[in-house]
Amino acid sequence: MKTLKIEVIGPDPPCVRCQTVRRVAEEAAERLESAGIKVEVEKANILSKEIIGKYGTLVSPAVAIDGVVRIMGRIPNEAEVEELVKAATEERTQD
Repeated sequence: MKTLKIEVIGPDPPCVRCQTVRRVAEEAAERLESAGIKVEVEKANILSKEIIGKYGTLVSPAVAIDGVVRIMGRIPNEAEVEELVKAATEERTQD
């Protein structure tokens, strides 16, 4: 199975909210890996021209899963991140 990517989108250096979202995403990734879903968590700079062009995000923190912004402007909990990753996995298998 291909690895899914979670991008935590926010300013660089990251604010406290973005740091919290990254920690939540990493904890969810660990739990998902034990369930057989490989997840990679990365930080993306919201002010980068590449990220602006790719996502058009204006509010941080934002979370993109497999190239699609799923959360913007708030801190999700682990269960929500896990559910979104599982849904992205299902979408990928349908393609």
